[in-house]
Amino acid sequence: MMTNRLILAFLMICFLGLQSGCKEETKPSQQRLHLKRKGREVPSFSADSAFKFVKKQLSIGPRNPGSDNHRKAKEYYLEKLGTYAGGALVFQQQFSAKGYGKDSLHLANIVASFNPEATERIMLSAHWDTRPRADQDNENKDQPILGADDGASGVAVLLELARLFKNNPPPVGVDIILFDGEDYGREGDSDKYFMGSRYWSKHPPVEGYDPRFAILLDMVGGTNAEFPKEKYSTHYAPAVVNEIWAIAEETSAGRFVDRAGGAVSDDHVIINRITGIPTIDIIRQHESTDGTSFAPYWHTHDDNIDIIDKHTLKEVGAVLAELIYNRL
Repeated sequence: MMTNRLILAFLMICFLGLQSGCKEETKPSQQRLHLKRKGREVPSFSADSAFKFVKKQLSIGPRNPGSDNHRKAKEYYLEKLGTYAGGALVFQQQFSAKGYGKDSLHLANIVASFNPEATERIMLSAHWDTRPRADQDNENKDQPILGADDGASGVAVLLELARLFKNNPPPVGVDIILFDGEDYGREGDSDKYFMGSRYWSKHPPVEGYDPRFAILLDMVGGTNAEFPKEKYSTHYAPAVVNEIWAIAEETSAGRFVDRAGGAVSDDHVIINRITGIPTIDIIRQHESTDGTSFAPYWHTHDDNIDIIDKHTLKEVGAVLAELIYNRL
């Protein structure tokens, strides 16, 4: 069995197209990538399979940092991604962070690489941890939530894409990163949110890792979901946003709505600011006075399997599959 050090060394060889050092500013970006259809066959994204991945995560229970379920979930993700990518191409970036108690939190970002020989690469990500408190609920506010949409849905879409990649190798390199510690913080305490993406950005497992662009998925499985163009995404990576929403329009993915959304602080902001990798966030929002209204189950115990819609999972996964297999 390979040690983490050997796995990391292998990944350092496999992640190609790198530039040294991290960047303070994002790269200049045009308004469209102008990606044309390549005429390739796009494997079908299975909503049923993605839904099963959501259910499996919920069967473990809340995956909040410091809990036994958190450890069990990490083992599950490593096992599944190892099955799809091969064990030598899966790596856990372990780190510690100060929690609200006396003990440190033991956290881990999980990285899986597909088509490692490809020099052109993109990055897909989501957070895998769940919130340790239901602060928006009326009851049991101090209890952790299941996080069916807020956490599990994004991971489920990525696991289903990883399953596709195993049997249908993508034409470009794809690196999947599951971030830990995204949703740990108490409201107003920004230092304890986005801990995984912040650590990854400041301590890159591969120095100078430089994909063409990155896409973050957050709350991408809910009933009646809408995905407007999140404001930070359009600021940092307008060409990527416009390309994704154009693909959605061409493929009749109606949950991607052509309107400006609000500015949402999420892992993509950390990545953009620290690394300069153009990164967008596909995230559920609803129209409100400030443009940043989330679903009524957000940060409550109602964020369970009952609010997951296979059609929403299907639209998000199918748009990404079309992008990867037929536009790059």
